[in-house]
Amino acid sequence: QVQLVESGGGLVQAGGSLRLSCAASGSFFSIGDMAWFRQAPGKQRDLVASITKTHYANVADSVKGRFTISRDNEKNTAYLQMSSLKPEETGVYFCNSEAREMRGTFKRYWGQGTQVTVSS
Repeated sequence: QVQLVESGGGLVQAGGSLRLSCAASGSFFSIGDMAWFRQAPGKQRDLVASITKTHYANVADSVKGRFTISRDNEKNTAYLQMSSLKPEETGVYFCNSEAREMRGTFKRYWGQGTQVTVSS
């Protein structure tokens, strides 16, 4: 079983910055791809950024140049550095990760989410 714990959310003014963290813990063989999703009130959960274990990163077009995803494999932790934040980027940010369990199977997990509120 894997637990993903997000942190770093909060209230920020438009144009400000936040850095989110997602730490994986529990019993697993390895952590694979990690990703961040955003869910605004009443809307679907959308992919914001993803990163492979070999640090190949992708970010959504809407956040390119402003958001950066990174990871520390030794800490099994992913980060999302967000800058020039916009009010429409308010929502709950969820971490999602693939894990190879001890028995060898692969499974994806979700964190509980961290609230990001961008005020205008």
